[in-house]
Amino acid sequence: MADKQDLIDGLNGHAPNFIRMLGGRIVDIDLEAISCTFEFNISKDFCHSIDIVQGGFITAMLDAAMSHAIFAHDQSIRAVSSLEIKTTYLEPTRAGVLTVEGRVIKASYKTSFFEGRILNADGVLTATASSVAKLGRAA
Repeated sequence: MADKQDLIDGLNGHAPNFIRMLGGRIVDIDLEAISCTFEFNISKDFCHSIDIVQGGFITAMLDAAMSHAIFAHDQSIRAVSSLEIKTTYLEPTRAGVLTVEGRVIKASYKTSFFEGRILNADGVLTATASSVAKLGRAA
C-alpha cells in the first residue's frame, strides 16, 4: 500500500477540473477515520452579493470532500454517484481559504453514507452536508 502522501498526491493528480477551478486540493486523509480534508481557495468569481459563495459551489466542495474520503480508503472504488445530498447553510461562506472535511459514516459494497463540513479561515463552521451515494467498483 502506498504511503499517505503518495495517496494524497495521486488523488490530487487525478482530481476533476472543477476542483482545480475552485482552488481545491487534498491536504490530509485519515484512513482509520475514513476522512478527507480539502483546502479550497475560492475566488469572488464563484460568489454572489460581493463575496458570499453561491450555494451550489458550497455543495460541490462538500461532495468532493465526502467522495474522496472513500476513494482514499478503498482504491477499488471508481465512481461515487450521489443519490441524495442535503446541505445546511449555517453562516455565509465567504471567498477565501476554506477547510472542507468529508467522512464516511457507514459503507457497504454498493452504498455509502457521508457527512461533511466547511470551516472558514477563522475556524467558524459555515455549512454541513450529509449524503448517500452509490459506489461503482473496478471490475
